[in-house]
Amino acid sequence: MIGGIDSGRRGEGRTQRTEKWGTALAAHAVELDARFGPGGPARLFFSPGRVNLMGAHLDYNGGPVMPTAIDRGTFLAVRERSDRRLRFASTTEDAGFETELPSVQSERTGRWVDYPLGVVLEILRVAGRERAPCGLDVLFGGNLAVGAGLSSSASICVGTAFALDAAWGLCLDRMDLVHAALRAERGFVGVRCGIMDPYAIGLAREDRLLWLDCKDATSEFIPFGAGRLSIAVADTLVRRELAHVAFNERVEQCRLAFEGLRAGQPDAKCLRDIRLETLEEHRTRIDPLAAKRAEHVIREVGRTFAARDALLSGDATGFGRQMCLAHDSLRRLFEVSVPELDVIVESAVACEGVLGARLTGAGFGGCAVILLETAAGPFVRDRIVSDFERRFGRTPSIEFYGGDAGPREIAGPLEAA
Repeated sequence: MIGGIDSGRRGEGRTQRTEKWGTALAAHAVELDARFGPGGPARLFFSPGRVNLMGAHLDYNGGPVMPTAIDRGTFLAVRERSDRRLRFASTTEDAGFETELPSVQSERTGRWVDYPLGVVLEILRVAGRERAPCGLDVLFGGNLAVGAGLSSSASICVGTAFALDAAWGLCLDRMDLVHAALRAERGFVGVRCGIMDPYAIGLAREDRLLWLDCKDATSEFIPFGAGRLSIAVADTLVRRELAHVAFNERVEQCRLAFEGLRAGQPDAKCLRDIRLETLEEHRTRIDPLAAKRAEHVIREVGRTFAARDALLSGDATGFGRQMCLAHDSLRRLFEVSVPELDVIVESAVACEGVLGARLTGAGFGGCAVILLETAAGPFVRDRIVSDFERRFGRTPSIEFYGGDAGPREIAGPLEAA
């Protein structure tokens, strides 16, 4: 219910979240001892996920995006060691990982641990290896669905950067931590992502959309909702095992499109700058698939600016309309949707009280985000579940998310709210 609940519901939501997180965090701290053995006191950190409402596949093309952080994310329990060993474990994996400071392993493992390991390497590069005073035991967990398009990877990377900065007393600038997370995912893990996810998480403010121009990294916060709107996220439960490859293919296709079109528009610095008339004039000179990707990007830039204008003028219906147009483009031109996502979006927009819906994240499975009137929530949930079960024989997960204030250390349950 991001920016769209009255004060009574807001208070109730924060109380419920405090109780839930207090229990979850206590269990996470206990699990730290179970995985690594007894030791000193643990420090607990939280890093949210994010949902992107507008600007699909624009960040790595220099376009504008409109994400917001959500109140689900990654838990990190961190405990100092008396030696120089650095040990990682996850509540969702049996096998852990261990290396030594300061000569940290610099080869990828092909496992989840590559994300925090890449961050360690980046933090040591920025701060200097001699500034890591001690080894650490770090347990990762949380309540964010992995592979659902809610940026679990950036949540881990940004959370790791903030936790290392605090545990080692580095006092790095917030943007240094965000950039360390970004470079880890791009350079070490090898995902050719844009700047949106680590920026949306690292710069988050509760109950605000982040307007981020990925061409020059300028940003502003936009209040969202007028006391009657909610955001629902419907998870198809289709996990994106091959999305890494498919995502990089889309990045490469966009790069090829820009290289082929820039001759017709020499002032363009990135695909975001290419005008539609330039594409139409030179479409036959580039690969047909690259032309489809470029058309999505160019039109999505216009839709995202239109959505921003609608929101600033109080036209939530107009904002939602752009979301629906974005999904249609992602399905036809960018080809990153799947039948499960299409059914959820179609079911949602058929409901009274729904303003817009589209897939969120990279696509290829994962989640759809739905903008709706708060009062319509129960009916919309029932309609989506009914249609989805009839078509696919299984039940999607549908949740209403609150906003979040970004990565931080949590000293106790009250601070988890």
